[in-house]
Amino acid sequence: MQQRFQQAMQAILAASPDQPILAVAYSGGLDSAVLLHLSADYAKQHGLPLFAFHVHHGLSPHADAWVAHCREQCSQLDLTFDFREVQLAGLSEKGVEAAARQSRYQALGDMCARHQVTVLLTAHHQDDQAETLLLQLLRGAGVAGLCGMQQLHLAPGLLGSDTLLLARPLLTCSREELEQSAVRIGLSHIEDESNADIRYARNALRHQVMPVLAQHFPGFQARFARTALHAQSAQVLLEQLAAQDYALCAREGGLDVAQLQQLSDVRIDAVLRYWLALHLAQMPSTARLSEMRKQLLHSRTDAKVTVKHGNAEVHCYRQRLEIAPCVGPVPAVQAFRWQGEASLAFPAFSGVLHLDPDVQGIERNWLLGQLLEIRPRQGGERLKLAANRPARDMKSHYQTAGIPFWQRERLPFIFAKNTLLFAAGLGIDGHIQTQGGDCVNLRWEPESVLK
Repeated sequence: MQQRFQQAMQAILAASPDQPILAVAYSGGLDSAVLLHLSADYAKQHGLPLFAFHVHHGLSPHADAWVAHCREQCSQLDLTFDFREVQLAGLSEKGVEAAARQSRYQALGDMCARHQVTVLLTAHHQDDQAETLLLQLLRGAGVAGLCGMQQLHLAPGLLGSDTLLLARPLLTCSREELEQSAVRIGLSHIEDESNADIRYARNALRHQVMPVLAQHFPGFQARFARTALHAQSAQVLLEQLAAQDYALCAREGGLDVAQLQQLSDVRIDAVLRYWLALHLAQMPSTARLSEMRKQLLHSRTDAKVTVKHGNAEVHCYRQRLEIAPCVGPVPAVQAFRWQGEASLAFPAFSGVLHLDPDVQGIERNWLLGQLLEIRPRQGGERLKLAANRPARDMKSHYQTAGIPFWQRERLPFIFAKNTLLFAAGLGIDGHIQTQGGDCVNLRWEPESVLK
């Protein structure tokens, strides 16, 4: 086992920064105790800095004693120890498992950031991989789910970092091997009583299902691990195909409907998943994705279609799909004065108003003396974009400018008393625009929670 651990560490460090800083996620249990001792020996041999991080969930009456135990073990190994306390009170039994995992990784990510750790090691092993695949099968997962856990990857959604590597050097080792190693070394470790609680899905599999599988199919864990590797290879190919299809369908940050419609439904779904992932949007279920495809791609060519999903909205407009954040209620009118700032943020309107010095626009000194208002669209507004052009209603302006329908209600107007000065996305009203003086040009920059 030690040889496989060292080989795994060599592969992990080969993909790590030139001067890696390591940390072990150390619960104090048997698995992480073995990992801690193996990592301490490896770090000492190779001159690498190593930390040990513990998360105090507060769910057990023994949690304080566990912290003391972990600190003592790290002191004996001359390792820097750190821990975080998290609160999970008031959750249902089903919610505790997921919430504990999320809070644990968030705390680990925070400690890694504090100590500038670049590689976080966890003690997941071959039996954990088998449990993960069983859980994914029971959930009806696809190829991505059957990939299980990887030996090395980034996990920004869990750890809050785009650069911190999450590594599992024991993934090819069985739980039995870890137990034998602990006995041989004479390790001291804790026993978390919650690990025997079969109300939790993983514990039910571990204590009630996997022993039966082991009885009838000895060594099934290794075969499950092999299946995960096959799924990982298949997933790479699927992602490469989706990336190629996406490149053909991408248009101005969105997707070209006509190009999408030339693909099979399976490949359309793959492109949609790839596109949603690029925007950090929540992944839809298979049924939800199928419904999104039908609504977005099989409507009339002139239809205005919006499909809400998680914190995002997918819109179809002029044969192009675009993703945008869900918006809240229409904001209220807000009065303000401009005092010469280069920009003014209006969070309620999800954007920033820039006031750029220019030789044409609105006279600077006049604007400084006005009580201004930022308003949502209320209907009836008319805008004259140039002195030699007639005033037109906003719908006509928006259609000419190609501004999508879902953006129109969120683009604000700037008024001085009841005089329209500026319409976001369009420009300054021609009645107020001057040339050849000390002027400012107004420009609206919308904010987005999605990339």
